[in-house]
Amino acid sequence: MATALITGITGQDGSYLAELLLAKGYTVHGIIRRASTFNTDRLDHIYADPHDSEARLFLHYGDLSDGTGLRRIIQKVAPDEVYNLGAQSHVRVSFDQPEYTADVDFTGTLRLFECLRDYEQSAGRRVKIYQAGSSEMYGATPPPQNEATPFYPRSPYAVAKVASHWIGVNYREAYGMFISNGILFNHESPRRGETFVTRKITRAVGRIKLGLQDKVYLGNLEAKRDWGFAGDYVAAMWAMLQQDSPGDYVVATGKMHSVREFAEAAFAEAGLDWKTHVAFDERYLRPTEVDALQGDASKARRVLGWVPKVDFAGLVAMMVAYDMELARQERTLRDAGHQSGLRGLQS
Repeated sequence: MATALITGITGQDGSYLAELLLAKGYTVHGIIRRASTFNTDRLDHIYADPHDSEARLFLHYGDLSDGTGLRRIIQKVAPDEVYNLGAQSHVRVSFDQPEYTADVDFTGTLRLFECLRDYEQSAGRRVKIYQAGSSEMYGATPPPQNEATPFYPRSPYAVAKVASHWIGVNYREAYGMFISNGILFNHESPRRGETFVTRKITRAVGRIKLGLQDKVYLGNLEAKRDWGFAGDYVAAMWAMLQQDSPGDYVVATGKMHSVREFAEAAFAEAGLDWKTHVAFDERYLRPTEVDALQGDASKARRVLGWVPKVDFAGLVAMMVAYDMELARQERTLRDAGHQSGLRGLQS
């Protein structure tokens, strides 16, 4: 039975990946940051009491900013595979918190690689490592983008991800470590955080349809992205670590849509006209914009046999359906007089 360690397991990708690995018979360990409130809701449906003899999912407090803690977790878990998904992953926020973003997204990766390098030497065994890259690394480089396309990052987040990509390549070449870089284009789901533009839109659609809010405020409507389903993309992560040798892979649908198109499709799912409910707010513009990202995943298809199963329309429909149900539950609580916990998402 293989053992996997996931940083960022409480995030969207981490939860889908944990599901996948458990289904394949893995024992899964995840690193979570300590907080005063529970932040494991994405894992609740697969989590079992660790005292249960059948439990195969275990959580450990740790942080990519704490190398000593990472080292202890790795020694305790003795993983066969490590998936580094932990990051400050919001591009716009990275402009407001560039130092923190760099420390977690790049230096955190370096800390993890150093801990794993030492572990491999002391334990005399090889660990397969997945490093989560991002299409944002391409930035201003015109689409389509593949593994040979030059990076041109346009945010502190993207710069940190580029640095992590290259330190992965360097450690692979310098020390013979099995490090595969996954350059994943935008991938969404009902588990996406509500401050990311796709989920912000679908969340608003449900609330507007049920009379809980009237407007949603967005920034650049003309930005174009290659959107896929996160549940499909974690399968590519796993496939990368099943190869005999490491490599770098673009994971994408190959199709591009604008934020405007996403909003139009999402509101249409609920029978609404997006123009009536979408308003512009310059606060959501980035100091340096990324106009167009479109991935060429030919290598992933050829080498990994990976193809996305959910298309753009299916993704939008899935997210709207989920957030419509969430809005119904929210309205039921409001109508019953429960105001605590209800919040507007107009900002």
